[in-house]
Amino acid sequence: MLNTYDILQTIDMLDNQHLDIRTVTMGINLLDCAHPHIDTCARRVYDKICRQAENLLPVAQGIEAELGIPIVNKRISVTPIAMVAQASDGEDYTPIAKAMDRAAATCGVDFIGGFSALVQKGLTKGDRRLIDSIPQALAETKLVCASVNVGSTKAGINMDAVAAMGKIVKQTAQATADQGSIGCAKLVVFCNAVEDNPFMAGAFHGPGEPECAINVGVSGPGVVYHALQEAKGKPFDEVAEIVKKTAFRITRMGQLVARLAASRLDVPFGVVDLSLAPTPAVGDSVARILEEMGLSVCGTHGTTAALALLNDAVKKGGLMASGRVGGLSGAFIPVSEDEGMIAAASSGVLTLDKLEAMTCVCSVGLDMIAVPGDTPAETISAIIADEAAIGMVNNKTTAVRLIPAVGCQVGDTVDFGGLLGAAPVMPVHSESAADFIARGGHIPAPLHSLKN
Repeated sequence: MLNTYDILQTIDMLDNQHLDIRTVTMGINLLDCAHPHIDTCARRVYDKICRQAENLLPVAQGIEAELGIPIVNKRISVTPIAMVAQASDGEDYTPIAKAMDRAAATCGVDFIGGFSALVQKGLTKGDRRLIDSIPQALAETKLVCASVNVGSTKAGINMDAVAAMGKIVKQTAQATADQGSIGCAKLVVFCNAVEDNPFMAGAFHGPGEPECAINVGVSGPGVVYHALQEAKGKPFDEVAEIVKKTAFRITRMGQLVARLAASRLDVPFGVVDLSLAPTPAVGDSVARILEEMGLSVCGTHGTTAALALLNDAVKKGGLMASGRVGGLSGAFIPVSEDEGMIAAASSGVLTLDKLEAMTCVCSVGLDMIAVPGDTPAETISAIIADEAAIGMVNNKTTAVRLIPAVGCQVGDTVDFGGLLGAAPVMPVHSESAADFIARGGHIPAPLHSLKN
């Protein structure tokens, strides 16, 4: 039973500590929208999304008003479009992306994910067409997000796809150069992508999912930060306990919203993703949590250890609060979306190499990082390969969302606005990896993938 202290503490978390539900995401199966003619397929995609998600926005807004809990984003994820469109006669899948964009606007959501392909073991003709369509699709839509899974622990890394994605990232940056290369902020390259992730840009509704589902992503870096201010000088086992208890409260709130939304929309409740998702707002930063543990600046020596503790404690606390934890679940480190990360990167303490090391112990990977616009495609591919290797060997989800900002150099800042924030342009190594990427082929799966 809740006591007065618990109620007042929750109110303070909402009013003063940036606690919110980051997203309520509806996943929709589109496999039955396949058709030989791409225009018909696009029309079916639009109709089904609108039919399934027509009440998503009003239901989410009703829950916000009823509980007093902010739901920052309302989103939709769909079956990877490469699977849906492959039966069609279209060489370019941009018409389907436009149909997704119109449907998202009609339903009033913030983003729609699933312009995606799963190519960890090889590319089908549909996969190739979708990948080739990404630059134009993201340039001609506002709400569509794209993702490509290039590796997994079971399959290894598809280096042909890795090489292709370096070029696609560059083309997407050029296609949206007049908007700060924002298209790249809506494109993520995965290893071990999950099927029930509610967060963008990598959300898609996996083929193992039901016809429709509600997945919720929570937030709460500000809440954890405030809790740790009461633990100054205490040993790390006590710090871990404080984080676990805080994550428990955050996840309970996410589960309540998820169950209410699923019930009112009459669709299954999928998962609560208990990732700590920061924002550019002061006081809502994962970096500041790490600094509260005793680091002078995020990125200095000790940062990886602090992040490992945080990520583990968040997961342990969340698992006690919900039997349906899924998605990515952990601590995100998107540079442009985290006020503390922005400051650390701008000072030069937080580097691309350090961020790569941090991704070994946290959720996802190199996220929302701006690099010079003249960065070669092969360098971007090599960064993707490194991050995919971390995911493959450690049996975890990793990802790369780089923005080679056209016309920008180290020291410049690219401002995307809203939750996407502003990214300082970070340096990359100038030495070439072109011969490495040119080899192509497949990096085999690690020995520990053989578990059957």
